Amino acid sequence: MAKERSERKDNREEKDSEFTDKLVHINRVAKVVKGGKRFGFAALVVVGDQKGRVGFGHGKAREVPEAVRKATEAAKRTLIRVPLKEGRTLHHDIDGRWGAGKVTLRTAPAGTGVIAGGPMRAVFESVGMADVVAKSRGSSNPYNMVRATFEALKQQTSPRSVASRRGKKVSDILRNRTTEVVSD
Repeated sequence: MAKERSERKDNREEKDSEFTDKLVHINRVAKVVKGGKRFGFAALVVVGDQKGRVGFGHGKAREVPEAVRKATEAAKRTLIRVPLKEGRTLHHDIDGRWGAGKVTLRTAPAGTGVIAGGPMRAVFESVGMADVVAKSRGSSNPYNMVRATFEALKQQTSPRSVASRRGKKVSDILRNRTTEVVSD
């Protein structure tokens, strides 16, 4: 019985170890009480497996490690899958918006690297993107930037999903795209 429990615990640790987590932002908040100030912490964490799955979470607690742990657990519950072209970049350019935060994500040729600001960079590194160019406009609030990036990534579609939705073959979709570009 004890052996089964330890094996289960080891499997859970292996499952957790497949994810990399990045701490994006910590906010210290103060509550004024009769004896002075009572401090708390809010953490924003991005979690990903570097193979196309990524999520973000927000956690609040009186201590930083506890806030980070809560945020990491929340991030693992909200994972999304992002289709990657050749496992390194986006299939097409996309815009995302959350509140006053606006982001533009552009596909990039091999060797470009991740050209993006702080919170967006954490998302791209967690998802496993190697080549992408991103620009944020509007709000520089890390929460809005991360959420706008996720809204954009949710719009990302692969040729395979487009082909299945239209009832065609992937080669038909890709062939049509190249002929349209040539005819322009």
